Amino acid sequence: MVALAVLIFAQCALLAAATGYLVIELIIDTPDSYASAVALAVLTTIAAVWLAIIGVNVLRGSPWVRGATIVVQVLQIAVAIGAFQGSFARPDLGWLLLIPAVAALVLLFTSPVLAATVRRP
Repeated sequence: MVALAVLIFAQCALLAAATGYLVIELIIDTPDSYASAVALAVLTTIAAVWLAIIGVNVLRGSPWVRGATIVVQVLQIAVAIGAFQGSFARPDLGWLLLIPAVAALVLLFTSPVLAATVRRP
């Protein structure tokens, strides 16, 4: 449980750092589309807050975190796959996204995590 929570909080911290970077870039640079830049910063903020909520509830052993964690990690894997292809491919970023997502999914299905997050009557 602790390893899963640490991994989720690390992902949350990186998303918070990405949010800070996007906000700073929005202030000091002129984006092609202000609406897209603001939307991306807002979505990144929402994702960071959501990961923080998931991390806290992993430590509490809430049963709903399994589904929420699966959704977040599958979305992260989809972004990682996109980073491997195309004209602006960044395999280094793809691996940095893919490895923790797979690790979180593996940890999610270990017996201690399953036992700790079982629905209690």
